[in-house]
Amino acid sequence: MIGKSILFVIIVLLFFCCENPNSSQTFEIRGTISYIQLEGSFYGIITDDGKNLDPINLADEYKQNGLKVWLIYKEREDLASYHMWGTLIEIVKIQKSGE
Repeated sequence: MIGKSILFVIIVLLFFCCENPNSSQTFEIRGTISYIQLEGSFYGIITDDGKNLDPINLADEYKQNGLKVWLIYKEREDLASYHMWGTLIEIVKIQKSGE
């Protein structure tokens, strides 16, 4: 029983030690939804300052080429994508931009 408890504590400690310290940091940006014809095609976001963002959770209602958006997102360095285009992100909040 003690062996299982020690193993549990070790696993919990490893989980918290390996957690990405930036995982809770969010960024706010404006950009344009773009239909990318690479790797089977997908929707990405090109920010107003020229960065490429590859969202993992873009809702269908925003999958419109050329749509201007404002969003808050978190970078997902703990995931990988076969798209090989831009920074992988998780959208926290998104809305159509008035621009």
